[in-house]
Amino acid sequence: MALAKSRIHPGWIAVAITFATLMATAGFRSAPSVLIVPLEDAFGWSRSDISLAVAINILLFGLVSPFAAALMEKFGIRKVVMLALTTVSFGAFLTIFIQAPWQLIATWGVIVGVGTGSMALVFAATVANRWFVAKRGLVTGILTAASATGQLIFLPGLSHIALTYGWKSVSITVASFALLVIPFIYLFLRERPSDLGLLPYGAAADWQPPAKSELSAFALAIDTLKQSSKRKDFWYLFGSFFVCGLSTSGLIGTHFIPAAHDHGMPTTLAASLLAMIGIFDVIGTVFSGWLTDRYDPRKLLFFYFGLRGLSLFLLPSILFSSIEAPTLVFVIFYGLDWVATVPPTIMLCRAVLGPQRASVVYGWVFVGHQIGGSIAAFGAAVLRVKLGDYAAAFYISGLMCIVTSYFVLQIAKGVDEKVLRN
Repeated sequence: MALAKSRIHPGWIAVAITFATLMATAGFRSAPSVLIVPLEDAFGWSRSDISLAVAINILLFGLVSPFAAALMEKFGIRKVVMLALTTVSFGAFLTIFIQAPWQLIATWGVIVGVGTGSMALVFAATVANRWFVAKRGLVTGILTAASATGQLIFLPGLSHIALTYGWKSVSITVASFALLVIPFIYLFLRERPSDLGLLPYGAAADWQPPAKSELSAFALAIDTLKQSSKRKDFWYLFGSFFVCGLSTSGLIGTHFIPAAHDHGMPTTLAASLLAMIGIFDVIGTVFSGWLTDRYDPRKLLFFYFGLRGLSLFLLPSILFSSIEAPTLVFVIFYGLDWVATVPPTIMLCRAVLGPQRASVVYGWVFVGHQIGGSIAAFGAAVLRVKLGDYAAAFYISGLMCIVTSYFVLQIAKGVDEKVLRN
Protein backbone atom coordinates (compact mmCIF):
# COMPACT_ATOMS: atom_id res chain seq x y z
CA MET A 1 0.00 0.00 0.00
CA ALA A 2 2.90 2.33 0.74
CA LEU A 3 4.17 1.75 -2.79
CA ALA A 4 0.75 2.39 -4.26
CA LYS A 5 0.43 5.73 -2.44
CA SER A 6 3.95 6.99 -3.16
CA ARG A 7 4.66 9.54 -5.86
CA ILE A 8 6.98 7.09 -7.57
CA HIS A 9 5.03 4.62 -9.70
CA PRO A 10 5.76 1.08 -8.43
CA GLY A 11 6.73 0.14 -11.97
CA TRP A 12 10.02 1.95 -11.40
CA ILE A 13 10.56 -0.11 -8.23
CA ALA A 14 10.05 -3.26 -10.30
CA VAL A 15 12.57 -1.91 -12.81
CA ALA A 16 15.17 -1.32 -10.06
CA ILE A 17 14.78 -4.85 -8.65
CA THR A 18 14.83 -6.45 -12.10
CA PHE A 19 17.91 -4.41 -13.02
CA ALA A 20 19.78 -5.63 -9.94
CA THR A 21 18.81 -9.26 -10.62
CA LEU A 22 19.77 -9.14 -14.29
CA MET A 23 23.04 -7.45 -13.33
CA ALA A 24 23.84 -10.40 -11.07
CA THR A 25 22.82 -12.84 -13.81
CA ALA A 26 25.23 -11.12 -16.20
CA GLY A 27 27.98 -11.67 -13.66
CA PHE A 28 27.20 -15.39 -13.62
CA ARG A 29 27.14 -15.45 -17.42
CA SER A 30 30.47 -13.59 -17.75
CA ALA A 31 32.40 -16.06 -15.59
CA PRO A 32 33.25 -18.61 -18.38
CA SER A 33 35.16 -15.98 -20.37
CA VAL A 34 37.65 -15.54 -17.51
CA LEU A 35 37.89 -19.31 -16.90
CA ILE A 36 39.02 -20.39 -20.38
CA VAL A 37 42.73 -19.69 -19.89
CA PRO A 38 42.85 -20.83 -16.20
CA LEU A 39 41.15 -24.14 -17.12
CA GLU A 40 43.60 -24.61 -19.99
CA ASP A 41 46.47 -24.15 -17.54
CA ALA A 42 44.94 -26.29 -14.76
CA PHE A 43 43.86 -29.34 -16.80
CA GLY A 44 45.61 -29.04 -20.15
CA TRP A 45 42.26 -29.15 -21.96
CA SER A 46 42.03 -27.65 -25.44
CA ARG A 47 40.29 -24.34 -25.96
CA SER A 48 37.69 -26.02 -28.16
CA ASP A 49 36.84 -28.51 -25.36
CA ILE A 50 36.28 -25.70 -22.88
CA SER A 51 34.43 -23.56 -25.42
CA LEU A 52 32.01 -26.44 -26.09
CA ALA A 53 30.76 -26.13 -22.50
CA VAL A 54 30.39 -22.37 -22.98
CA ALA A 55 28.55 -22.97 -26.27
CA ILE A 56 26.07 -25.34 -24.61
CA ASN A 57 25.56 -22.82 -21.81
CA ILE A 58 24.78 -20.10 -24.35
CA LEU A 59 22.47 -22.40 -26.33
CA LEU A 60 20.44 -23.47 -23.29
CA PHE A 61 20.40 -19.86 -22.11
CA GLY A 62 18.23 -19.25 -25.15
CA LEU A 63 16.30 -22.50 -25.51
CA VAL A 64 14.70 -22.28 -22.08
CA SER A 65 13.72 -18.61 -22.54
CA PRO A 66 10.30 -19.08 -24.21
CA PHE A 67 9.33 -21.69 -21.62
CA ALA A 68 10.53 -19.41 -18.82
CA ALA A 69 8.41 -16.60 -20.27
CA ALA A 70 5.37 -18.89 -20.38
CA LEU A 71 6.04 -20.06 -16.80
CA MET A 72 6.22 -16.42 -15.68
CA GLU A 73 2.84 -15.82 -17.26
CA LYS A 74 1.33 -18.88 -15.53
CA PHE A 75 3.02 -19.03 -12.12
CA GLY A 76 4.49 -15.58 -11.60
CA ILE A 77 7.86 -13.95 -12.04
CA ARG A 78 9.09 -14.37 -8.46
CA LYS A 79 8.75 -18.16 -8.32
CA VAL A 80 10.50 -18.67 -11.64
CA VAL A 81 13.38 -16.31 -10.85
CA MET A 82 13.98 -17.72 -7.36
CA LEU A 83 14.06 -21.27 -8.74
CA ALA A 84 16.45 -20.14 -11.48
CA LEU A 85 18.83 -18.55 -8.95
CA THR A 86 18.83 -21.76 -6.90
CA THR A 87 19.69 -23.74 -10.04
CA VAL A 88 22.58 -21.40 -10.89
CA SER A 89 23.98 -21.70 -7.37
CA PHE A 90 23.77 -25.51 -7.44
CA GLY A 91 25.44 -25.80 -10.85
CA ALA A 92 28.23 -23.35 -10.05
CA PHE A 93 29.01 -25.11 -6.76
CA LEU A 94 29.23 -28.52 -8.46
CA THR A 95 31.81 -27.07 -10.87
CA ILE A 96 34.52 -27.14 -8.18
CA PHE A 97 34.51 -30.97 -8.33
CA ILE A 98 35.06 -31.34 -12.09
CA GLN A 99 37.92 -33.48 -13.43
CA ALA A 100 36.93 -33.93 -17.10
CA PRO A 101 35.51 -31.73 -19.91
CA TRP A 102 32.15 -33.57 -19.90
CA GLN A 103 31.69 -32.59 -16.24
CA LEU A 104 32.24 -28.92 -17.14
CA ILE A 105 29.59 -29.36 -19.84
CA ALA A 106 27.15 -30.92 -17.34
CA THR A 107 27.62 -28.28 -14.63
CA TRP A 108 28.41 -24.95 -16.26
CA GLY A 109 27.04 -25.88 -19.65
CA VAL A 110 23.70 -27.50 -18.74
CA ILE A 111 22.76 -26.63 -15.14
CA VAL A 112 24.00 -23.03 -15.07
CA GLY A 113 22.79 -22.53 -18.67
CA VAL A 114 19.25 -23.56 -17.75
CA GLY A 115 19.30 -21.42 -14.60
CA THR A 116 20.54 -18.21 -16.22
CA GLY A 117 18.31 -18.76 -19.24
CA SER A 118 15.26 -18.88 -16.99
CA MET A 119 15.92 -15.26 -16.13
CA ALA A 120 17.66 -13.80 -19.19
CA LEU A 121 16.10 -10.96 -21.17
CA VAL A 122 12.61 -12.51 -21.20
CA PHE A 123 12.54 -11.39 -17.57
CA ALA A 124 13.20 -7.83 -18.73
CA ALA A 125 10.61 -8.08 -21.52
CA THR A 126 7.94 -9.45 -19.16
CA VAL A 127 8.47 -6.69 -16.60
CA ALA A 128 8.46 -3.97 -19.27
CA ASN A 129 5.29 -5.30 -20.90
CA ARG A 130 3.42 -5.73 -17.60
CA TRP A 131 4.34 -2.49 -15.86
CA PHE A 132 4.67 0.08 -18.68
CA VAL A 133 2.74 1.46 -21.61
CA ALA A 134 4.57 4.79 -21.91
CA LYS A 135 8.39 4.65 -21.89
CA ARG A 136 8.36 0.91 -22.57
CA GLY A 137 11.31 1.24 -24.95
CA LEU A 138 13.34 3.23 -22.42
CA VAL A 139 12.61 0.68 -19.69
CA THR A 140 13.64 -2.16 -21.99
CA GLY A 141 16.88 -0.30 -22.73
CA ILE A 142 17.59 0.21 -19.03
CA LEU A 143 16.96 -3.45 -18.18
CA THR A 144 18.99 -4.65 -21.16
CA ALA A 145 21.86 -2.45 -19.98
CA ALA A 146 21.86 -4.42 -16.73
CA SER A 147 23.78 -7.18 -18.49
CA ALA A 148 26.51 -4.71 -19.39
CA THR A 149 26.58 -3.29 -15.88
CA GLY A 150 26.93 -6.76 -14.40
CA GLN A 151 29.75 -7.48 -16.81
CA LEU A 152 31.37 -4.18 -15.84
CA ILE A 153 31.21 -4.97 -12.14
CA PHE A 154 31.99 -8.68 -12.15
CA LEU A 155 34.49 -9.30 -14.96
CA PRO A 156 37.58 -7.55 -13.54
CA GLY A 157 36.81 -8.89 -10.06
CA LEU A 158 36.27 -12.47 -11.25
CA SER A 159 39.44 -12.29 -13.32
CA HIS A 160 41.41 -11.09 -10.28
CA ILE A 161 39.89 -13.81 -8.09
CA ALA A 162 40.78 -16.52 -10.65
CA LEU A 163 44.40 -15.36 -10.87
CA THR A 164 44.83 -14.81 -7.13
CA TYR A 165 42.88 -17.68 -5.56
CA GLY A 166 42.43 -20.14 -8.43
CA TRP A 167 39.57 -20.88 -10.81
CA LYS A 168 37.48 -22.73 -8.19
CA SER A 169 37.08 -19.49 -6.24
CA VAL A 170 35.12 -18.08 -9.20
CA SER A 171 32.61 -20.93 -8.98
CA ILE A 172 32.23 -20.48 -5.22
CA THR A 173 31.71 -16.72 -5.65
CA VAL A 174 28.98 -17.22 -8.26
CA ALA A 175 27.24 -19.93 -6.20
CA SER A 176 27.21 -17.76 -3.06
CA PHE A 177 26.05 -14.59 -4.77
CA ALA A 178 23.16 -16.38 -6.53
CA LEU A 179 21.83 -17.55 -3.16
CA LEU A 180 22.10 -14.03 -1.71
CA VAL A 181 19.83 -12.61 -4.43
CA ILE A 182 16.91 -14.98 -3.65
CA PRO A 183 15.55 -13.24 -0.51
CA PHE A 184 15.89 -9.91 -2.30
CA ILE A 185 13.47 -11.14 -5.01
CA TYR A 186 11.07 -12.71 -2.50
CA LEU A 187 10.73 -9.59 -0.36
CA PHE A 188 10.62 -6.76 -2.87
CA LEU A 189 9.46 -7.84 -6.36
CA ARG A 190 5.74 -7.45 -7.15
CA GLU A 191 4.07 -9.36 -9.98
CA ARG A 192 1.67 -6.86 -11.62
CA PRO A 193 0.32 -3.31 -11.18
CA SER A 194 -3.13 -4.79 -10.55
CA ASP A 195 -1.77 -6.40 -7.37
CA LEU A 196 -1.53 -2.85 -6.02
CA GLY A 197 -4.78 -1.65 -7.57
CA LEU A 198 -2.92 0.36 -10.21
CA LEU A 199 -2.62 0.61 -13.99
CA PRO A 200 0.70 0.28 -15.81
CA TYR A 201 2.76 3.45 -16.07
CA GLY A 202 1.36 5.69 -18.81
CA ALA A 203 -1.80 3.60 -19.37
CA ALA A 204 -5.06 5.35 -20.24
CA ALA A 205 -7.95 5.10 -17.79
CA ASP A 206 -9.77 2.63 -20.07
CA TRP A 207 -6.67 0.41 -20.59
CA GLN A 208 -7.32 -3.30 -20.39
CA PRO A 209 -4.64 -5.94 -19.82
CA PRO A 210 -4.11 -8.53 -22.57
CA ALA A 211 -6.30 -11.60 -22.09
CA LYS A 212 -4.53 -14.44 -20.29
CA SER A 213 -4.18 -17.68 -22.19
CA GLU A 214 -5.96 -20.75 -20.89
CA LEU A 215 -3.16 -23.00 -22.13
CA SER A 216 -0.60 -24.57 -19.83
CA ALA A 217 2.84 -22.96 -19.75
CA PHE A 218 4.38 -25.64 -21.99
CA ALA A 219 1.43 -25.61 -24.41
CA LEU A 220 1.51 -21.78 -24.53
CA ALA A 221 5.20 -21.78 -25.48
CA ILE A 222 4.74 -24.45 -28.16
CA ASP A 223 1.55 -22.93 -29.58
CA THR A 224 3.25 -19.52 -29.77
CA LEU A 225 6.08 -21.08 -31.78
CA LYS A 226 3.62 -22.81 -34.12
CA GLN A 227 1.64 -19.63 -34.73
CA SER A 228 4.73 -17.42 -35.04
CA SER A 229 6.50 -19.76 -37.45
CA LYS A 230 3.74 -19.13 -40.00
CA ARG A 231 4.65 -15.44 -40.14
CA LYS A 232 7.49 -13.99 -42.18
CA ASP A 233 8.18 -11.27 -39.61
CA PHE A 234 9.02 -13.87 -36.99
CA TRP A 235 11.74 -15.39 -39.17
CA TYR A 236 13.20 -11.97 -39.96
CA LEU A 237 13.39 -11.28 -36.23
CA PHE A 238 14.74 -14.76 -35.47
CA GLY A 239 17.42 -14.46 -38.15
CA SER A 240 18.51 -10.97 -37.14
CA PHE A 241 18.80 -12.00 -33.49
CA PHE A 242 20.75 -15.10 -34.56
CA VAL A 243 23.36 -12.77 -36.05
CA CYS A 244 23.14 -10.51 -33.00
CA GLY A 245 24.05 -13.38 -30.67
CA LEU A 246 26.73 -14.66 -33.02
CA SER A 247 28.44 -11.26 -33.10
CA THR A 248 28.16 -10.42 -29.37
CA SER A 249 27.95 -12.98 -26.55
CA GLY A 250 29.16 -15.90 -28.66
CA LEU A 251 32.13 -14.17 -30.26
CA ILE A 252 33.24 -11.07 -28.35
CA GLY A 253 31.74 -12.04 -24.98
CA THR A 254 33.42 -15.46 -25.04
CA HIS A 255 36.58 -14.94 -27.07
CA PHE A 256 37.69 -11.31 -26.71
CA ILE A 257 39.81 -12.09 -23.64
CA PRO A 258 41.48 -15.20 -25.17
CA ALA A 259 42.00 -13.33 -28.49
CA ALA A 260 43.66 -10.43 -26.70
CA HIS A 261 45.73 -12.91 -24.68
CA ASP A 262 46.93 -14.45 -27.97
CA HIS A 263 48.36 -11.01 -28.84
CA GLY A 264 50.24 -10.83 -25.55
CA MET A 265 47.75 -8.79 -23.56
CA PRO A 266 47.45 -9.75 -19.86
CA THR A 267 44.16 -11.42 -18.98
CA THR A 268 43.26 -8.83 -16.34
CA LEU A 269 43.81 -5.99 -18.83
CA ALA A 270 41.70 -7.76 -21.48
CA ALA A 271 38.95 -8.32 -18.90
CA SER A 272 39.05 -4.62 -18.04
CA LEU A 273 38.64 -3.72 -21.72
CA LEU A 274 35.66 -6.07 -21.99
CA ALA A 275 34.24 -4.38 -18.91
CA MET A 276 34.77 -1.01 -20.62
CA ILE A 277 32.65 -2.32 -23.48
CA GLY A 278 30.04 -2.82 -20.77
CA ILE A 279 30.32 0.82 -19.71
CA PHE A 280 29.57 2.09 -23.19
CA ASP A 281 26.93 -0.60 -23.67
CA VAL A 282 24.98 0.89 -20.77
CA ILE A 283 25.01 4.28 -22.50
CA GLY A 284 24.20 2.84 -25.93
CA THR A 285 21.41 0.54 -24.79
CA VAL A 286 19.59 3.10 -22.65
CA PHE A 287 19.85 5.60 -25.51
CA SER A 288 18.57 2.92 -27.89
CA GLY A 289 15.53 2.45 -25.63
CA TRP A 290 14.91 6.20 -25.70
CA LEU A 291 15.20 6.20 -29.51
CA THR A 292 12.86 3.20 -29.79
CA ASP A 293 10.09 5.20 -28.11
CA ARG A 294 10.46 7.86 -30.81
CA TYR A 295 11.69 6.37 -34.10
CA ASP A 296 11.05 3.44 -36.42
CA PRO A 297 12.67 0.40 -34.74
CA ARG A 298 13.48 -1.12 -38.16
CA LYS A 299 15.67 1.81 -39.14
CA LEU A 300 17.42 1.68 -35.79
CA LEU A 301 18.27 -2.00 -36.35
CA PHE A 302 19.59 -1.15 -39.83
CA PHE A 303 22.14 1.25 -38.37
CA TYR A 304 23.04 -0.95 -35.41
CA PHE A 305 23.87 -4.03 -37.51
CA GLY A 306 25.68 -2.03 -40.18
CA LEU A 307 27.92 -0.23 -37.69
CA ARG A 308 28.61 -3.43 -35.75
CA GLY A 309 29.69 -5.20 -38.92
CA LEU A 310 32.16 -2.43 -39.75
CA SER A 311 33.67 -2.52 -36.26
CA LEU A 312 34.21 -6.30 -36.42
CA PHE A 313 36.04 -5.99 -39.75
CA LEU A 314 38.50 -3.63 -38.05
CA LEU A 315 39.12 -5.70 -34.90
CA PRO A 316 41.80 -8.16 -36.15
CA SER A 317 44.08 -5.27 -37.10
CA ILE A 318 43.77 -3.34 -33.81
CA LEU A 319 44.39 -5.99 -31.13
CA PHE A 320 47.71 -5.30 -29.41
CA SER A 321 49.61 -6.48 -26.34
CA SER A 322 48.80 -3.20 -24.59
CA ILE A 323 46.10 -0.54 -24.77
CA GLU A 324 46.45 1.47 -27.98
CA ALA A 325 44.23 4.24 -29.37
CA PRO A 326 42.64 2.03 -32.11
CA THR A 327 41.73 -0.61 -29.51
CA LEU A 328 40.03 2.03 -27.36
CA VAL A 329 38.11 3.30 -30.41
CA PHE A 330 36.81 -0.23 -30.99
CA VAL A 331 35.85 -0.62 -27.31
CA ILE A 332 33.85 2.61 -27.40
CA PHE A 333 32.31 2.10 -30.85
CA TYR A 334 31.42 -1.57 -30.36
CA GLY A 335 30.31 -1.03 -26.77
CA LEU A 336 27.69 1.54 -27.77
CA ASP A 337 26.24 -1.05 -30.17
CA TRP A 338 26.64 -4.22 -28.03
CA VAL A 339 22.97 -4.94 -27.22
CA ALA A 340 21.36 -1.78 -28.56
CA THR A 341 19.39 -4.15 -30.82
CA VAL A 342 17.25 -5.45 -27.94
CA PRO A 343 14.76 -2.57 -27.36
CA PRO A 344 13.69 -2.28 -31.04
CA THR A 345 13.55 -6.08 -31.36
CA ILE A 346 11.25 -6.43 -28.35
CA MET A 347 9.05 -3.66 -29.79
CA LEU A 348 8.82 -5.46 -33.14
CA CYS A 349 7.87 -8.75 -31.46
CA ARG A 350 4.50 -7.17 -30.70
CA ALA A 351 3.76 -7.20 -34.45
CA VAL A 352 3.94 -11.01 -34.71
CA LEU A 353 1.02 -12.22 -32.54
CA GLY A 354 -0.01 -9.04 -30.73
CA PRO A 355 0.87 -7.71 -27.27
CA GLN A 356 -0.69 -10.63 -25.35
CA ARG A 357 2.04 -13.02 -26.52
CA ALA A 358 4.84 -10.53 -27.15
CA SER A 359 7.02 -11.79 -24.27
CA VAL A 360 6.75 -15.43 -25.35
CA VAL A 361 7.41 -14.49 -28.99
CA TYR A 362 10.49 -12.65 -27.82
CA GLY A 363 11.50 -15.75 -25.89
CA TRP A 364 11.57 -17.72 -29.16
CA VAL A 365 13.35 -14.92 -31.00
CA PHE A 366 15.90 -14.96 -28.20
CA VAL A 367 16.46 -18.67 -28.94
CA GLY A 368 17.84 -17.51 -32.29
CA HIS A 369 20.17 -15.13 -30.47
CA GLN A 370 21.58 -17.92 -28.35
CA ILE A 371 21.85 -20.43 -31.21
CA GLY A 372 23.98 -17.86 -33.02
CA GLY A 373 25.98 -17.24 -29.84
CA SER A 374 26.51 -20.95 -29.29
CA ILE A 375 27.75 -21.50 -32.84
CA ALA A 376 30.16 -18.57 -32.52
CA ALA A 377 31.42 -19.68 -29.10
CA PHE A 378 32.39 -23.11 -30.41
CA GLY A 379 33.06 -22.22 -34.05
CA ALA A 380 35.43 -19.36 -33.27
CA ALA A 381 37.45 -21.70 -31.04
CA VAL A 382 37.66 -24.28 -33.83
CA LEU A 383 38.79 -21.62 -36.33
CA ARG A 384 41.40 -20.42 -33.87
CA VAL A 385 42.75 -23.97 -33.38
CA LYS A 386 42.79 -24.63 -37.16
CA LEU A 387 44.07 -21.25 -38.37
CA GLY A 388 46.05 -20.01 -35.38
CA ASP A 389 44.03 -16.84 -34.69
CA TYR A 390 40.49 -15.42 -34.53
CA ALA A 391 40.66 -13.17 -37.62
CA ALA A 392 38.43 -15.38 -39.81
CA ALA A 393 35.77 -15.54 -37.08
CA PHE A 394 35.71 -11.73 -36.79
CA TYR A 395 35.46 -11.25 -40.58
CA ILE A 396 32.64 -13.81 -40.99
CA SER A 397 30.66 -12.23 -38.17
CA GLY A 398 31.17 -8.73 -39.58
CA LEU A 399 29.92 -9.81 -43.02
CA MET A 400 26.80 -11.41 -41.55
CA CYS A 401 26.01 -8.18 -39.68
CA ILE A 402 26.23 -6.16 -42.91
CA VAL A 403 23.86 -8.57 -44.71
CA THR A 404 21.42 -8.49 -41.77
CA SER A 405 21.25 -4.69 -41.87
CA TYR A 406 19.28 -5.02 -45.12
CA PHE A 407 16.85 -7.71 -43.99
CA VAL A 408 15.76 -5.92 -40.80
CA LEU A 409 14.16 -3.23 -42.95
CA GLN A 410 11.67 -5.86 -44.19
CA ILE A 411 10.24 -6.57 -40.70
CA ALA A 412 6.58 -5.64 -40.09
CA LYS A 413 6.22 -3.71 -43.35
CA GLY A 414 2.83 -2.05 -43.50
CA VAL A 415 2.21 -2.39 -39.75
CA ASP A 416 1.16 0.85 -38.08
CA GLU A 417 3.69 1.89 -35.43
CA LYS A 418 0.77 2.67 -33.09
CA VAL A 419 0.04 -1.07 -33.00
CA LEU A 420 3.59 -1.73 -31.84
CA ARG A 421 3.41 0.86 -29.06
CA ASN A 422 -0.06 0.04 -27.68
